[in-house]
Amino acid sequence: MSTTPAPGGAYHAPPAEMRRILFSSFLGTAVEYYDFILYATAAGIVFNQIFFSDLDPATGLFVSFGTLAVGYVARPLGALIFGNLGDRIGRKAILIGTVLIMGIASTLIGLLPTSEQIGIWAPILLVTLRLLQGIAVGGEWGGAMLLAFENAKKESRGFASAFAYMGAPAGTIAGTLILSAMAALPGDAFLEWGWRVPFVFSAVLMMLAIFIRMRVSESRVFRELSERSVKKKTRVPVAELFREHPRALLTALGAGLSGQMAQGLMGAWAISYAVQQAVLAPTEVLNMKAIGGVATIAMIILASKLSDRLGRRKILIAGNIGAMVLAFPVMWMLEMGTTAAFLLAIFLGLSTVQGFTAGPYGAYAGELFPTSVRYSGTSIGYQMASTLGAGFTPMIATVLVTAGGGSLSLVAGMWILFSAVSLTALISSRDRSRQDIQDLDGTPAPDEDAGARPADVEDLVIQAPVRPETTKA
Repeated sequence: MSTTPAPGGAYHAPPAEMRRILFSSFLGTAVEYYDFILYATAAGIVFNQIFFSDLDPATGLFVSFGTLAVGYVARPLGALIFGNLGDRIGRKAILIGTVLIMGIASTLIGLLPTSEQIGIWAPILLVTLRLLQGIAVGGEWGGAMLLAFENAKKESRGFASAFAYMGAPAGTIAGTLILSAMAALPGDAFLEWGWRVPFVFSAVLMMLAIFIRMRVSESRVFRELSERSVKKKTRVPVAELFREHPRALLTALGAGLSGQMAQGLMGAWAISYAVQQAVLAPTEVLNMKAIGGVATIAMIILASKLSDRLGRRKILIAGNIGAMVLAFPVMWMLEMGTTAAFLLAIFLGLSTVQGFTAGPYGAYAGELFPTSVRYSGTSIGYQMASTLGAGFTPMIATVLVTAGGGSLSLVAGMWILFSAVSLTALISSRDRSRQDIQDLDGTPAPDEDAGARPADVEDLVIQAPVRPETTKA
């Protein structure tokens, strides 16, 4: 891949290559989250009836959400494994592997026999495949985001990084619409075979994503790091991360909690609540969730572009304050049990809150770490936030509704608490969105105006110190 010099000696991918990178980042993540969110949606309206049919409805729903949580628990493990490999062998190879694992696991879920057919083996196999999904997603987002982040101009790093996050609602839209279409089948056709179609279709999306990702190249900053570190065969990036960058990792985790809370609460639990408690038709609820996905993409674009102009930290702080203000109103809307109220709740609680608490997060997290541990740091921080913020919230919210006698006030209180944690992490950090990517490594970009000839620029970069001093986040 050729690179284009920018003023001050920083480098970015040329326009044609950048378009391929952004599309790859978007499409690959969309496929991953199509599969992952498809499971989350099916867990609320299908799996409790197919794989846990011998339990009473409330217990079956709780256990079904438990299998959903299993995937979230596996995500930090995937981040640990693939983040470490991504910092050692490169972003591209790992991203091809994560899509392959996810596609195969999701296709097999669509072919899985029910508990009536094979008994206890049905839920066991379901949980096993869910674990593989979680491991794959754990390594996906960080690599997809970093390919865009490390190749983008400094002035558009926030917007470029957001393409990986835009893939999540795009995948949600695709999965929700196809599941909604299947839910409209007459009689028991949906529960008998209709729900399987979206999962089996994952195989087609998987092959498309792999084809696109084969055509993109590594970022220049990672290739240069590899050239400087070629003799350091025993380097373990994840160990370096925990040893030298613990504060940055905790900041990434804390700052990511609220955006993940919005996804788990409004993207999974609220769907089940609307269907089972408010007695809304599944097809109607799923269609409104798809509309919310479109609005989420729009809000992510808006928030990430604003972060390029005003700074990541300011936009994320504003988003978290908004989440705290909207928590109770959104829960009251869900309690109304009407179509209009549910749609407004999704727009405010999912689209707006998630857009502004998660849209600029990729670039914010990427700017916390140097290149040598950036894949590990961003992936582990994000996926741990995902596990804590989204993985268990559907289960916890289900319990809180019962404890509150049907009121959703306790659920709103939980949302405010998680948002306060993210707000604290953001306030205690500093914004690095104005720094060149070399400066994030502690290696300032060479200044051509200060006497470096254009032909010397690459030599200056390649001959940078093996262990650059890192500016702590």
